Amino acid sequence: MLVRLLYASRAAAALTTATVDAIMEKSRENNPREGITGLLCFSDDLFIQVLEGGRDEVCELFNLIVRDERHNNVRILLYEEIPERRFGGWTMGQVNIAKVNPSLLLKYSKKAALNPFSCSGRASMALLEELAATASVDSRGN
Repeated sequence: MLVRLLYASRAAAALTTATVDAIMEKSRENNPREGITGLLCFSDDLFIQVLEGGRDEVCELFNLIVRDERHNNVRILLYEEIPERRFGGWTMGQVNIAKVNPSLLLKYSKKAALNPFSCSGRASMALLEELAATASVDSRGN
């Protein structure tokens, strides 16, 4: 059975390129083995990520993320059983929100800034789907 999990968290420390690169490298190394695909969006202090794959594998990965010291305030925004993947093209794609047109962010939230804590999980998922559809995703390493 396939599931999709969308979560948000605050970074425990300001995100650096090295931190994001390390997360992406580990994801792209481990996710294919576990059958996990998805997309990670980040900003200075915020992560929003969608994970897709088998229920056990996605839940185990999420449990690791919750215990990861780089994350604070980890919150599930959406969890659902799915008939097919929407983000199957990436072992883990990434989006730097600083490079996204602010009008796209405004389409899904009160302000032209990414804040999944102040909008619905469905709105956050719609934003990620639009980012994927408009080729805003960096898929290095896939």
